[in-house]
Amino acid sequence: MGQTSTGSETFIIFYFYISMKISLTLWLVVFSTTFSLAQPKYEFRAAWIATVANIDWPTKGNYQSESQKAEYRKLLDMLVQNGMNAVIVQVRPAADAFYPSPYEPWSEWLTGKQGRAPEPYYDPLKFMIEEAHKRGLEFHAWCNPYRAEFQIGKSSISPTHITKTHPEWFVAYGGKRYFDPGNKQAQDFVVNVIRDIVKRYDVDALHFDDYFYPYRIAGLEFPDDKTYKAYGEGMERSDWRRSNVDSIIVKLHNGIREENPHCKFGISPFGVWRNKDLDSLGSDTKAGQTNYDDLYADILLWLKEGYIDYVVPQLYWEHGHRAAPYEVLVDWWSQHSYGKHCYVGLGIYKAGSNARWRDRNIIPLQIQDARSFATIQGQVYFSSKSFVRNPNGWSDSLRLHYYKHPALIPPMPWIDSVPPVPPVVNSISIHGKNPQQQLQINARYVDTEKRLRQFAIYSFSSIEDTDISNKAPVKLIPATSDSLRYVLALSLLPQEGNELYIGISAVDINNVESEIGLLQKLERTNERAPWELVK
Repeated sequence: MGQTSTGSETFIIFYFYISMKISLTLWLVVFSTTFSLAQPKYEFRAAWIATVANIDWPTKGNYQSESQKAEYRKLLDMLVQNGMNAVIVQVRPAADAFYPSPYEPWSEWLTGKQGRAPEPYYDPLKFMIEEAHKRGLEFHAWCNPYRAEFQIGKSSISPTHITKTHPEWFVAYGGKRYFDPGNKQAQDFVVNVIRDIVKRYDVDALHFDDYFYPYRIAGLEFPDDKTYKAYGEGMERSDWRRSNVDSIIVKLHNGIREENPHCKFGISPFGVWRNKDLDSLGSDTKAGQTNYDDLYADILLWLKEGYIDYVVPQLYWEHGHRAAPYEVLVDWWSQHSYGKHCYVGLGIYKAGSNARWRDRNIIPLQIQDARSFATIQGQVYFSSKSFVRNPNGWSDSLRLHYYKHPALIPPMPWIDSVPPVPPVVNSISIHGKNPQQQLQINARYVDTEKRLRQFAIYSFSSIEDTDISNKAPVKLIPATSDSLRYVLALSLLPQEGNELYIGISAVDINNVESEIGLLQKLERTNERAPWELVK
């Protein structure tokens, strides 16, 4: 008592305190993932499906059409099981196509040779969209804006490829070939490619990744002297480069809206816009490269001006990272989405890559952090194949806890805010005996003005508590037609109390929900008695 601690004693006390704090934190995480978690009604939950170099689909060497289809269906089924409600599928990895394009040849990663059509013939993009929609998944068509030749001298290049017909539009950098972003003809070509996709296909969104100007290579300057001299007009080169990227974003925004007004436009940028030491508006990070200064992508401008509808910053770092801490960046992006949607990109591919990423709590903590901000509306995972091996048990965590209950995709009121009419229920009946009782619902959708995405089924414990504004549905049923015939296991519904009310709503393709179309009462006389309909 009253004595000063030695350095060793101080260390021991400090170590004990830290150990207890870490143990308590881990216990809380385990506790929170062991029991059912409060989940939002609206949340975007997606995974990227990368086709470049056959990262996710199709498997390298699998050039048989039916086998490709089977692989894709299996991939979607896994993602649905893990709770996803959208997929972001790469359909234009390198100025090539996973669909019959009037502008670009078939992709080498689809058939083994660029320009070779699938055999037997099918349209992969049409197939992929239909399979996604059957499962209630939004389909976001992911295109790489400017990459044209993945490995110079090694990639399969068709004689009809744009690098062959217009070689003057391209520059080589770091062993790859890119469209020169300063070339206006090249910009217009890319815009026409995107217009064609959103006009001919039922895509829910058009998605670009982070590769505008390529990431800097130390000691090697991007070779755009020719176009800078022709079009620079006295601007400082970095400002000119940013203006080139801004101009194609505006053209793409306008083209998408003209061709397909309900199609969303999203960008997935590198996770750091700008470091605070260069700009007071930037994040408190020390990233070696940034969107604004190195990729010449002024994401904040596009959000402010409404050129894009959503942003998915790639936050592939853990909490406490020395240069780009996740907790700093998710907070920063939550404050800089300017009324548009922000979904955080999470790097499940890093599982097991080092000691820090062997911690099974990383992704659960990142989800919890993201959910703590009202201006963060979801998560996107890179990439789909990482889920196959259930890294760190994360597939189980999503399926059993964080995404156990379905979530509606957040609507975008600047695209559409008019709700559809509620569905009309033709009949509802109960079949079977406890505990295998089933509720059979027959309904139809009568709104001729709005296309339907899905039916949402709700359960309520009392007639006084039927507000669905912040209530998650029990089940979401994909609307493959204008009618619904669905059998729901009553064991999925809350079992407390002796009465339940079932409600059904309609959700249109813009994710706008109708009012409840039915409140059917179910009642039981005791806990063991079967449920009965109350007429």
